[in-house]
Order: sequence, then C-alpha cells, then structure tokens
Amino acid sequence: MQRISSSDLPRQKKLAFIHEFVSQRVAGRRFKPLDDDFRIDLAALTLHGQTVVGAARYTPIVGMRSHDLLSDGREGYLLTIHDATHEFSAAGKPTIKPEPGDLTLVSDAIDSEFRLPATEVKVVAVAWPGLANRIPRIDMSPFYHIPRDAPGMALFTAYSDLLRQYPPENEALAQAANNHLNELIALVLGGFVKGGTDRNEHSIRAARLELVKKEIEARLRDPDLNIGAIARSHGVTPRYIQRLFEAEGVTYSEYLLERRLELALDLLRQAEPRDSRISAIAYEAGFCDLSHFNRCFRRRYGTTPSEIRADAMRRRGL
Repeated sequence: MQRISSSDLPRQKKLAFIHEFVSQRVAGRRFKPLDDDFRIDLAALTLHGQTVVGAARYTPIVGMRSHDLLSDGREGYLLTIHDATHEFSAAGKPTIKPEPGDLTLVSDAIDSEFRLPATEVKVVAVAWPGLANRIPRIDMSPFYHIPRDAPGMALFTAYSDLLRQYPPENEALAQAANNHLNELIALVLGGFVKGGTDRNEHSIRAARLELVKKEIEARLRDPDLNIGAIARSHGVTPRYIQRLFEAEGVTYSEYLLERRLELALDLLRQAEPRDSRISAIAYEAGFCDLSHFNRCFRRRYGTTPSEIRADAMRRRGL
C-alpha cells in the first residue's frame, strides 16, 4: 500500500505531486482546493493489472476529470464511497448529491467532477474488460449512483475494506482478489444496469467458464491437472467450477476426458512410425493409465487406438 500526505510536502510542490500520484496511479483526476490551507492524505494498492484499491482524506476540494485528460489512455471505471454528502456531475448531466455510504461509478471515458466538503473516501479503480465481460451493457450509462442499502453493497464495501487492511501476499492471491472484486461489483450493479441481474449473472458465469476452458486447453497434457487446481487458479471453489459445467449438461471430468480423447485422436492420426507407441501418445494427451485410456477411447470412438493409428498410416502410405 503506497501512502502520501500533503503535510509531508513543501507547500509549492503539494498539488503537483498529488496530481501526479492520483492522475497516473489511481483515478486520472486533478484537484482544485477550496481552502488555502488544504490537506490530502492518500493510500493506494495496485491489486492486479489496472485494478487499484485506495482511500483518501480531503479538506474541501474539487476533483475533476476534465476533457484534456480523456486522452490519457485510461478506459476503466472509478468507484467511490464518501462519508459525506457531496455533489457529482458527469457528461453534462444534472448534478446529483450522493449521500454518505452511497456508491458512485463513473467511466474514465467521460468528463466528470466531484465537489467535496471535508471528507473521507474509499476508492476502487477497475479496468474496462473486467466489468464489461461481466456486465455487457454497462456502457448504456456514463455513470451509476447506487444507494448504500442496495443489495450487495455491504458485501462489496466489506471486501474492499478487507483488501485495504490485508493486501494479498502474492500475485496469485492478488489475481483471485481482483476476480472477486469485479464479480461483487457486477452483482451490485445488477439491478441498475439495463438488461437486469439475470443477464449479468449469466455473463459472469459465461466469462468464468470461458476462462476455465482456456486454462484446461493450455494444461490439457498435464496429467496432474484436476478441478482443485483449476479452482485455486480462479479463486473459487471446486463446487463452483462443477456447477459451471453442469449448466452445460456435462461434468468437469467428462469435459476434460472428452478434450483429452480428442487430443489423443489427433495425435494418433498424425503419428509417425518412430514415435507412434500407443502408451507414449496416451501420456502426451494427459492420460497416466494406459488401460483406462484404451477403455475410454474404445467406448468413445468404437475402435481401438491401434486401429486408428494403423488406418491413418495406411492412408498416408507409411
């Protein structure tokens, strides 16, 4: 967790340094103090990729994402929860006044402005793909105002607080925490994004299943691959992974077996005489038990691996 305070800086350098820290590392915004004697305390944790979890304390101030900042390459979302009523405006729409504990989510692709009294704020910045994959219609509105008592708000707030207090200890944990955070945000927004919660829930499951299948594909030849390893990689439970596949009418084990059998079939058809031992091909396809491989192969294709290999070689004149 990186921390800075304006009280630690020379007066003439305060704003410049704060602008650099916030613009480049957290929220892509500039500040305009409303008091001569201003103070800003900031803390930020880069969780994974472009995801940042932070907190700040301000004297009265205006925070702006002005038009000239829109070309800085940021394309995510800023989420804020303040402990005081404040004014917020974006994309030329009427000013709103979020209450203490309310969530404001605004796209980095639009100009926006927070006009704040002395306040403390909790901040989360996330990348566009992480939410867009889970909430396909999130861009239907440039910003969202979520009341503090909306379903899922308490869980999202508590989880982001937990990350600030106990940052992940390694990259794997940080990636899992990032996934959890994005899914909690998606669930909170479910009742506010046009398209409804069902659509968003489906998107979460579909995106997760696609990622799981990609990992299986990448590790298909690993005989030690199991549902526990996949679940740990994605920061979920094995039962959750199982439910993703059950929604498609198969189990995880059935899907993995089918993909390995398809790989083995391809390898048998491409085998050269010098490297065409059935056992070697079975092991290369991720099977560690030759008799199990032979049984499954015959049940799936109605013939033996040897017959497939021999037929392929005959066709190729080998």
